Amino acid sequence: MIRKWEERDLSDLMTIWNNVVAAGRFFPDKELLDLDGMRHMAERQAFMGVAEEDGRVLGLYILHPNGIGRCAHVANCGYMVAEGARGRGIGRQLVCHSLEKAGELGFTGVQFNAVVASNTGAIALYESLEFRRLGTVPGGYLTDAGPEDMHIYFHATSTNI
Repeated sequence: MIRKWEERDLSDLMTIWNNVVAAGRFFPDKELLDLDGMRHMAERQAFMGVAEEDGRVLGLYILHPNGIGRCAHVANCGYMVAEGARGRGIGRQLVCHSLEKAGELGFTGVQFNAVVASNTGAIALYESLEFRRLGTVPGGYLTDAGPEDMHIYFHATSTNI
């Protein structure tokens, strides 16, 4: 089940967030969050969804405008799945829910700015859901091992103009 985040989720969300960010492989943030930081980040989103199963938080997504002003009608999302819950279709559920929620909130599309080229699981998922690759930024993502290419993807929502 995917639902809106609640205060009771913050510790689990923080753990998932920090584990993914610390890995440095596929999510661009570098800053680890404490509970107040996680709360502040969650409150800044247009929506933050939580994947929950049997009372356990298994993943999250954040949804917010991709830009400001004349670009704010296109959303940007980021997804994180707890390490022990990967490979079970939770990422697909999060992405599908985010597309629906983006449309409900009036966004005309969802754009991903930094899909790391070696993140083949995410690329396969996005392409299976008919996201369109718009281009590649050579060396646009810095890993601990050095620069890696990153792709830009787009998917229109049902409210697309």
